[in-house]
Formats: sequence, C-alpha cells, structure tokens
Amino acid sequence: MFKVLLLVGSGGFLGSISRFLLSKYLTQPDSASFPTGTFVVNIVGCLIIGILMGLSVKSALSSEMNFFLAVGFCGGFTTFSTYSLQAFTLLEKGQVGMSLIYALGSVIAGLLCVWLGYWMIHSLLVN
Repeated sequence: MFKVLLLVGSGGFLGSISRFLLSKYLTQPDSASFPTGTFVVNIVGCLIIGILMGLSVKSALSSEMNFFLAVGFCGGFTTFSTYSLQAFTLLEKGQVGMSLIYALGSVIAGLLCVWLGYWMIHSLLVN
C-alpha cells in the first residue's frame, strides 16, 4: 500500500506543478476574461487520461504506471474545483454567456478528448 501511495503522491505532485505552470503561462492578466489556463489544462488532462485508458485496456500500461499517471498525475493536473469556481465567478460578474460557453465547452471538449485519446491508442495499437 505504501508503494501505491508513493506513486499516486509523486504523480500528483508533478501534475499539480505542471497545472500551475501551464495555467499561469496561459492565463490572461484580465481576471474577467475567459479562463483559458484552466480550460486548456482540463482538456489536455482529458486527452492524456483517454490515452492512458486506451493503454490500460490494451495491457500496455502497468498498474504502477496507472497509479502514477492516471490517478496521480492527471488527478493533480486537472482541477474540477477551479473550473467550477471560475464558471461561478463569471456568473457573479454578470457574464452569463461566457460562463455557459466555458462550462459547456469544458464538458463537451473534455469528453471529446477522452474519446480521442482512447481512439488514438486503439487505432495505433491494433491487436
């Protein structure tokens, strides 16, 4: 159990740092603008987890790497709570349209990226 905790924790550590750096790089100085950083991080995270899921199904990913990458890294990299807060903040500022675009766009793009990552692996790694 300690090994699993270490894998998840170290993956989460790297995912959180990656999220912070990428989000900071992409975030506009105007706090009222579209939350590009969180949007991109969450969509990229969906693509990564779709790829990992595809690898796992094809038995090309060990359980240790699954704990490290899918549970740890992706868990630390993506952030539902920040996404929800940013959608709420846009609503609070009266930017209903922007909030809806962000919320629905995140969900739709996220689902598409999970599917895309999974599909890519199944297309590349033919039985």
